[in-house]
Amino acid sequence: MLNIFTSMSGHNISYRNLVSDLQQLYDKNEAVAIANILMEHITGLTYSERLVKDTTLTTQQTEQLNNATERLLTGVPIQHITQTTHFLGADYFVNEHVLIPRPETEELVQWIVDEQQGSQPSILDIGSGSGCIPISLKKLLPKAAITSIDVSADALDVAKRNATQNNAEVTFLLFDFLNKGNWSQLPSFDIIVSNPPYIPISEKEKLDRNVRDYEPGTALFVPDDDALLFYRHIAEFGKTHLNSGGVIYCELHQDYATDTKKMFEQQGYSTALKKDMFGNERMLSAKR
Repeated sequence: MLNIFTSMSGHNISYRNLVSDLQQLYDKNEAVAIANILMEHITGLTYSERLVKDTTLTTQQTEQLNNATERLLTGVPIQHITQTTHFLGADYFVNEHVLIPRPETEELVQWIVDEQQGSQPSILDIGSGSGCIPISLKKLLPKAAITSIDVSADALDVAKRNATQNNAEVTFLLFDFLNKGNWSQLPSFDIIVSNPPYIPISEKEKLDRNVRDYEPGTALFVPDDDALLFYRHIAEFGKTHLNSGGVIYCELHQDYATDTKKMFEQQGYSTALKKDMFGNERMLSAKR
């Protein structure tokens, strides 16, 4: 048991101690952000409210804080403790069966919305995960008809829960996209979008512990000798299932952005790369 939080303490004292402990794993800015999320989750008070209302934690809150801190220090993501994350202004339930949505994926969704605003496209999302992509697209392009597929039944359970929570009508299907024999079961679409697995397995140890040990490997990794595995399948699938004038949008591994672009062009697509907020080439569009 940690040597702090063993007795009742004020919100602000607990917060400062929590930030200090978290700096064993995170830089100060990230430690502060995680501490704020956890303290608000436990107390129901924002940082500003806690500055004004320096009351004592209850016994139950202190126990929650103890348990959560111990888990955080083993690398468990804060989102798995709160079971909540935010994506484009909405709340999403997350657990160990889905990736925690990233800001770069928000940019991918916004790119699609900016280019398709006012349209009524049929959209296929490949790799539902938490459902953040198809749900956000449905909310921002309400006239779109959206289908989302995933090979994981557990992930689909999370995505369906989030669709209900966010009042978004999305059709979710259990589907092994890499099995080309299944493709005939799907119609054609105006837009295909995917944030597929793209990290070579040899890069696993380079990842942060909270990602490497606690997020689903099937949603992260591809074989070292086939980094473009999913993109190659998506390009081939698009030849028979992308309507004329349709567009494929993908999130990318920045180190393979150029290779992915060339592969799509070799398959007959006209392509464009887009940089994320950090200046990395992390998104691609491919048109027929």
